[in-house]
This record gives sequence, structure tokens and C-alpha cells, in this order.
Amino acid sequence: MAKIVLGMGTSHGPMLVTPPETWGARVPDDRLSKHHFEGREWSFDELVDYRRAENLGEQITLDVWKTRHAQCLAAIEEMARVLAEAKPDVVVIVGNDQMEIFDTDCIPALSVMCGPTIVNNMISHEKLQTMPPGVRHAMPGYMPDTASYSAVPELAKHIIKTAMNDQFDVAALQRLSETETPHAFGFVFRQLMKDQVIPTVPVLVNTFYPPNQPTVARCHAFGRSIGRAIQSWDTDARVAVIASGGLTHFVIDERVDQLVLSAMKNHDFSPVFELGEAIFQAGTSEIKNWIPVAGVMDEIGFDMTVVDYVPCYRSEAGTGNAMGFVYWKSPDQQ
Repeated sequence: MAKIVLGMGTSHGPMLVTPPETWGARVPDDRLSKHHFEGREWSFDELVDYRRAENLGEQITLDVWKTRHAQCLAAIEEMARVLAEAKPDVVVIVGNDQMEIFDTDCIPALSVMCGPTIVNNMISHEKLQTMPPGVRHAMPGYMPDTASYSAVPELAKHIIKTAMNDQFDVAALQRLSETETPHAFGFVFRQLMKDQVIPTVPVLVNTFYPPNQPTVARCHAFGRSIGRAIQSWDTDARVAVIASGGLTHFVIDERVDQLVLSAMKNHDFSPVFELGEAIFQAGTSEIKNWIPVAGVMDEIGFDMTVVDYVPCYRSEAGTGNAMGFVYWKSPDQQ
């Protein structure tokens, strides 16, 4: 049977693949947007007033940005090293889509790609021009000019079959897209695998878009199902499972991040379940990509190591992206 050899969780935000001098480019868009924080919606100015005592202005100097960017790059290199050292034959990546391949006509709650090929080409110039400045110039960090990679239909179909037997209704995708791959997956391909892409099964969770977002508890149970599927797959393949996304953003909440990391480390998700679904909206919802992987690790008893946690603020309202980098190994590998 297949053997799970590694679990990983990585953030994938644009600030990771752009110079720190550009981190403020997103702030004009932040000022115009409504933001989810502490279970409700806020304007930018309301957040500035509410968080004034945190002195977040101290977090948004260029010197701080340079230091935190360097921390993130070092963590990414350590994650890449750990992945290469594990020598997986197959990788299962749990990510989400942000209208990159789906649209409002159809947004599945849970999806697995079971086709043979993953295509990841740079998006069109026209589409690039529709993106906010802080996102547009990050795209090369997720997409080469043109690339295609091997998928793993046999494992993908086995994951789907196991999930259906476990009472999960899963969409089966023959392809992600004819031209591009969601950045949740592209980040892992480019930054952790360094374009030497290991055959991959993409698993997608609808974290962003109501009304059919799976709950935190549902995501954890789905992860356990994925873990059982991999371990019952009739091969001798070595498999790594990677979560891509999060942590809290577009408004950073370090309290939530530390609670989630502690729950994963302690194999006890009851404090996360108790936070309620209102916390896991907008960017922070991408924590739900980590939770299935944590479910896999709870199923098999691997222990978590935190490589780094780096809150990257870009405004005095607390907007930005809290970056997390962790991995799980069996206790005898630690």
C-alpha cells in the first residue's frame, strides 16, 4: 500500500513573490474594500480606529518589510529542502480557486482533478490588466510562460471513491483549465518544487464563496478520508500531502493564527471548531486548505514542526498576510 511520508502547509500570498518595496501597492485597493475581521465586516478606516492600540504603523516600515520578506524566503527554502529530502513519488495538494477556473455558473464545494495533465501557462495580458497592482506583478511567482505536468488519475479516482463511500459528494474534474492553474497550486510547483514538478493530485476546497463553503469540521473529516484513501491505494508509492493558502488575511489576526497552529500541533481541533464559521471568510478562509491536511496528519499521527510564522502587515488597518510554513513527519523521523 502507498505510504504517506510528509505533510506540509504553506502560505502562498503575493507578498511572498514580490519585492518588499512593492508591498504597499495593494493598500489603495485595501482602502476601498470591505474587510472581514473578528466575524464581521469593517471599512478600512474603522479597522484603523479599532486597532490603533496595536501600533501597527511600526509594522509597515520598509526595514520591517525587508526583514520579514527575508524570513519568508528562508522558510520557503527550508520547506523546499524538506520536500526534496522526503523524495515523494506523488504529491496531493489541497488548494482553492478564486474564479481562476470556476465561475459563478458552477462552484463545487469539494473537487478532485482526476485527468492526466495539469496545464500551467501565464495568463493573458488582458486578464493581467484587470488585477489589482499588488497581485498583477506577482503572477510570475505562480506561472511560467508555459508548462504542463503529470497528474495521477489512479490516486485521484481512489480518493474520490473513498470520499463518496465516506458520505462526501465530490466533483470529479478532468482538467483544471485548458490554459492556467489556480495560484494555490502554481505556488507549490514554482516555489517548493522549483519547477521540477512531482506528479500531483489537485484537491480543491471552496473556501471563498458562499453559500456552499464546507465547514471547518467538514474539512477536517474530509482530510481524514483523504488519508485513508492514500493509505489504501494499492501501490508502493511514497506520498506527500501539501496545503496551500492562508493564514489570516486580508486582515491579519495573530490570535486566530496561533490558535490554529496550536490545534494542529496538539491534534485537537475543538478550539478551532468553536471559533465559528464567521471567522473563516474572505482570505482567512484559506485556512480551510490546511485543515484537510491536518486531518490527514491526525489520521496517521504525524507531528508538526513550525518552520516559521511571519505576520506581514502592509497597513495600519492590519491588512496584509500572515505567512505560515509548517511540516509534519512521523515521530520517528523528527
